[in-house]
Amino acid sequence: MTGEGPPNTAPAPLAFWHLWADDQGISRHTRCEMGGFQLAALGAGDAPQWNHPFLGNGNAFLTVLPVGWSAGWHVNVTAKWIVVLSGRWFVESMDGQRVVIGPGEFSFGGDQQSRADAQGRIGHLSGQLGDEPCVQLIVQNNDPAVWAGARPGFFR
Repeated sequence: MTGEGPPNTAPAPLAFWHLWADDQGISRHTRCEMGGFQLAALGAGDAPQWNHPFLGNGNAFLTVLPVGWSAGWHVNVTAKWIVVLSGRWFVESMDGQRVVIGPGEFSFGGDQQSRADAQGRIGHLSGQLGDEPCVQLIVQNNDPAVWAGARPGFFR
């Protein structure tokens, strides 16, 4: 139940500032680029997106939703924080509310306990908006049980 998939070419490398110390102990900034994104779906039935597991086996990674990316009704496999760095995307819940999330905004995806309704909808719909890819930082807990079933007010 996926929507339009991404193009077959990886996104352009993302620029960032790297603060580091040289051999003399002097801190410096260097403008760098992060490439090497890998096309993969986050869960069964999800539309593939471009991910960069910059922490290796850690629980945070960057993802790029290409222009036109969308995913059909699905459940977040693991509860996660989603921070939009650039671009915009939408998330539509089963109750019909559609939220648009843009740069500097973040959301918590905790719909793992969703059940299919009479129309076969489960979890949420999501998709990229506008003419700019949506770059996101995803943070997941290494222990999925910690955030399982978290309701509004859980994170105070």
